[in-house]
Amino acid sequence: MSPPLRDAEGQTVRELRRIGKRIAIGVENDIWLVLHLMIAGRLHWSKPGAKLVAKRGLAAFDFAEGTLVLTEAGSRKQASLHLAKGEEGLAALDPGGIQPLEASLDAFSATLTAENHTLKRALTDPRSFSGIGNAYSDEILHRARLSPIALTSKLSANEIARLYEATRVCLAEWVERLRRESRGAFPEKVTAFREDMAVHGKFGQPCPRCGAKVQRIRYASNETNYCPVCQTGGRLLADRALSRLLREDWPRTLEELEALKTKV
Repeated sequence: MSPPLRDAEGQTVRELRRIGKRIAIGVENDIWLVLHLMIAGRLHWSKPGAKLVAKRGLAAFDFAEGTLVLTEAGSRKQASLHLAKGEEGLAALDPGGIQPLEASLDAFSATLTAENHTLKRALTDPRSFSGIGNAYSDEILHRARLSPIALTSKLSANEIARLYEATRVCLAEWVERLRRESRGAFPEKVTAFREDMAVHGKFGQPCPRCGAKVQRIRYASNETNYCPVCQTGGRLLADRALSRLLREDWPRTLEELEALKTKV
C-alpha cells in the first residue's frame, strides 16, 4: 500500500535512482517519489515558489534553492507520480527488464529469445529490457541493420550479437551526447526527436548510411522509422494507416512506392 503524500512533506532528498523509464526520488523516512514522464511529461527547474502552469502543470516540488515542476502537454495525461515505501515498494513498480548496458551477451540473448516477438516489441518491452523507448529502438535497429518486424525466434547468433553490440554502443553514445549538451545544467527542451538521429522522426529524409528515403510504420499514436535498404532488403513494410486504404495495391518496394506517387 502506498504511503500518504504527507509522509514526504518536509523531508530531505537522500538519493536518486532510475527504474526503467521512471525517476525515483528518495527522501527521509524511506519514502520514494516515483515519476513516469511517459511521452509528453517534462521536468523544469524554476525559481523558488514557482506556481503551476494552468492546464500543463501537474506537480511542484519545492526546495530552498528552487522548485522542480512537472508538466505534461496534450490531453492524454499519461504522466504519473507514485509514492513507495522502501525497497519493497520500489520493486513493485519495477517492470523487471534487464539493464542493456550491464547485461552480458548471454543474458541479452536469453531475454531476447525468451518469447517470440518482433524486434521492435522486444526492445521496447520494459519487462524484457529496461529503459529502451520508441526512439532509441529505431536507432538501435538501424545501427544493427535489422528489420523492426524480424521475429526474435528466427534470429541467428550473429544477428543477436550484432543487435547486442548496437544496443550498447547506441545507448552509450546518446547518454554521453545528452550529458555533454546539458553541460551540468538542468536539461530543458527534452524531446525524442533529435536532428542528429539516423532514422527516428526522419520519414522521407535520406538515410545517412545509404541515402534511401526513411520509411515508417504507423499504428495508433506510435510510429516506427526504418531504412528499407539497410534493414529490410529493399522491402517496404505495410503502413497500416495506408494499407487499409490501398489493400492489394500497397507497394512492396521503394521502386513501386515511387511509381505510385507519380500516379497521384
